[in-house]
Amino acid sequence: MKIKVKLSLVSKLLFLLLICTAITVKAQALPDSTAAKVDQLFSKWNNKTTPGCVAGVIQGDQLVYARGFGLANLEDSTINSPSSIYYMCSVSKQFAGYAIALLANQGKMNLDEDMRTYLPWMSDFSGKKITVRNLLNHTSGIRDDIGLSPFFGLGTDGMLTQDLALRILKKQRTLNFSPGEKFSYSNSNYVLLAEIVKKVSGKSFRSFVDSAIFKPLGMTASAFIDDHSEVIKNRAASYQMDQDVYRNAVQNVYTLGDGGLFTNIEDMAKWVSNFYQPKAGTANDITLMTTPGKLSDGKSITYAMGIDVNVHRGHKRFIHNGGLAGYRTVIAIYPELKTGFLVFGNAGDGEVYNKINQLAELFIPDKSIKDNQSAILNDPVIVLKDSMEMKKWVGNYIAVNGYKVSISYKSGKLYANNNSELAPEAAGLFHMRARSSVKYKFSIDPKTSQAQASLSSPVLAKNIGMLRIPDALLSKAMLQGYVGTYLSDELECAFKIEEKENSLWMSNKGNDPVRITPAGPDHLFMEGGLLNHVLIKRDAKGRIKGFEFNSGDTSGWIFRKI
Repeated sequence: MKIKVKLSLVSKLLFLLLICTAITVKAQALPDSTAAKVDQLFSKWNNKTTPGCVAGVIQGDQLVYARGFGLANLEDSTINSPSSIYYMCSVSKQFAGYAIALLANQGKMNLDEDMRTYLPWMSDFSGKKITVRNLLNHTSGIRDDIGLSPFFGLGTDGMLTQDLALRILKKQRTLNFSPGEKFSYSNSNYVLLAEIVKKVSGKSFRSFVDSAIFKPLGMTASAFIDDHSEVIKNRAASYQMDQDVYRNAVQNVYTLGDGGLFTNIEDMAKWVSNFYQPKAGTANDITLMTTPGKLSDGKSITYAMGIDVNVHRGHKRFIHNGGLAGYRTVIAIYPELKTGFLVFGNAGDGEVYNKINQLAELFIPDKSIKDNQSAILNDPVIVLKDSMEMKKWVGNYIAVNGYKVSISYKSGKLYANNNSELAPEAAGLFHMRARSSVKYKFSIDPKTSQAQASLSSPVLAKNIGMLRIPDALLSKAMLQGYVGTYLSDELECAFKIEEKENSLWMSNKGNDPVRITPAGPDHLFMEGGLLNHVLIKRDAKGRIKGFEFNSGDTSGWIFRKI
């Protein structure tokens, strides 16, 4: 009997020891010296008076570092913590991408199928096929719903919801570019992917992601939410600095797929480890999701399915960031090292994004190949003795999308925008002295005798073509030709151009007039307005028939003069 008691006590002690050991492993932490270095990275926000951020470090399947800095809520002084619920902004996209990967690998859909197979209510865009893969890789050409919403108008609650975003997208009839032509980030792609998940799975997007991803991973604090009135416990509020004072930054976008995820560091740590130790889905699903896309010409891009894939410090890295209102979010995973980093901020501070690379410097060994010659090898430079060879390119050059550059000559050198020296490399070819990979190729159009320039850079998917636009003094009679109302049938949105005191002004019902600065007769620039650049369109007799809104990645959006 005594022996049994002793064995029982030993058994209990062993059992307790095993429990304690398991708890220690579960609560595995970084060495104090390393944790102190991580703390130092976030010291800017380590106070009890301002909003800040939360950060996490994942190794294997363990959250080895998790800490909050600053306040989650300024009104009640709630501190940021690893359990604080944050809006993920565009970090949400990877869940929509993974949902599509799961359904595709289950044979329920085809990524190369026309999106209208699943969304028949979308326009056929004059016969231009947009595949599901185009949506996933941001190569569809569909304009951004968030960018379009100020023109269409928000609801009476001031919110851009999933339903409103879909109403906007259903009205679209033109694209920024032909599908597959280039990569151009657009939230609309992932709003539509959420609808495809709903169509194919027979469940709401929220329900499918919860059952297929969150539940298998034990992400009990995570949910996709498109109702701004829904109560979210433990939510970190959103703030932005305004004249040295933090003010509420209202989150007014509640769409799904492109955003919509509310979660915390503790849950997202489980998602990170799923990239290399999948519990939701399989390794094949992860492979599909993280395979970079390609353009129609076969050129590879780094964007996969809701995640960017690149090499950092010599290791494969999956990365994505997001930002809306005062939220700034970023996730990075090094799958080969089974390591990941998370940083979420609520102070509207873009410095949050920089912390990801700083964390990598602490934890990721640098295996990148150093090219010692790269620092000393430069593009060739020639000497142009004839100043006319440079002076003939002086002037203002403007692209169709409104990109413009001013080329000037002084002291025997050419400059872009008065401050970037251009070094001659060959006849008509110049590169930026400070960054030789950025080049300007000047030439004369043989048909029009007009000077033109082509800007190339490693960061551009394709070169930007520009024409030299001569200065033009528009008479009062010429200014009157612009006066009128211009209507977009796609968004039921109108703008008015008026002439006042020998200047043109643009306005619409929701925005005060802004002064128009013409660049030649056909390029109109506005500062502070919704339309910052439009290209005038004329009929065969040269009369103004409308304009195109061309700015940045938005192009070809037609407004007709009525």
